[in-house]
Amino acid sequence: MRRNPLRSNAPFRVLGLIVPFTGLALLAAACGSNSSASRSTTSNASVTIHLGYLTNLTHASALVGARDGYFTKELPKNATLQSATFNAGPAEVTALLSGSLDVAYLGPSSAITAFSQSQGKGIQIISGATSGGAALVVNDTITTANQLKGKTLATPQLGNTQDVALRTWLKSQRITFTDPNGGSGDVNILPQQNSTTLTAFESGSIAGAWVPEPWATRLVAEGHGHVLVNEKSLWPKGQFSTTVLVVTSNFLKSHADLVNDLLKGQVATNSYLNSSPVRAQADANDALATITGKALNPAELTASWSELKFTDDPIAASIAADVKDAAAVGFPTTKITGLYDFGPLNQLLHTDGQPQVSTS
Repeated sequence: MRRNPLRSNAPFRVLGLIVPFTGLALLAAACGSNSSASRSTTSNASVTIHLGYLTNLTHASALVGARDGYFTKELPKNATLQSATFNAGPAEVTALLSGSLDVAYLGPSSAITAFSQSQGKGIQIISGATSGGAALVVNDTITTANQLKGKTLATPQLGNTQDVALRTWLKSQRITFTDPNGGSGDVNILPQQNSTTLTAFESGSIAGAWVPEPWATRLVAEGHGHVLVNEKSLWPKGQFSTTVLVVTSNFLKSHADLVNDLLKGQVATNSYLNSSPVRAQADANDALATITGKALNPAELTASWSELKFTDDPIAASIAADVKDAAAVGFPTTKITGLYDFGPLNQLLHTDGQPQVSTS
């Protein structure tokens, strides 16, 4: 039975500042595609590229790519990369649509939100980044779905990928839940910041949470919970999209060559993550420590990393299933076309002798 992907969304932090977020993840019901069209080139004028990503291991491509210089290595001398980190997908969407970000790593649901809110004109998905790394962790007294009735479960954000995943799974178990409009059900779903979720789980005020890595591992290790549902068990071959790379349509139109350079950095980063996992884990943890002020302990880092697969393939089929699931559990939907532009990525993959990605 196919279920929906994961993503990490909570109130966010930009360059160390806590900033309010707005908006609800509006998910689309159909996946479109778009081949790369005419490309402009960048002049010799100075250009600043604003890149956003979340402070989760599911965004390791961005954490390591920015820290280790994989992105800047590919850029021309007239281009400067400026990174902003977030704890919430909706805040990233707001930044993208306001023009504060040019490129961003997002959960699929947040990417679709940005596409939908801009009437299909704001952003496009140009690459995948990560598959896997989400789970429902509960306390040790709960071993079956029916035992969740009357309990409160947390998700990172209303309408984000994990939120939809939890609702979809509960529906498959014939368990009702609080709906997006506030209606009551067997299970109370509480969207909140991941760090708040860990504290609440440790205190016993919530029974569990559907969260991305490293938070699922931390709920087990620090909150003494156990995994009731590993999301990869719900997908064919355990593969589902967790993180994608998007670019604003305006930036792609004006600076297609710089987007191509960033894609080179993305492909190189994922190659490093896969070929040198021990070093890459340390680099990602160092980046997290620099940004958040706290590194993961080695055991949690290794356990979290083992749940992730770094791939340039966005696994479009899982995104299509995700948006259908979102509609089925009560979120607004809109048809979309032109969500993907894989032309530049596929050219790079072809040159490297790697399999190309598709929109299905």
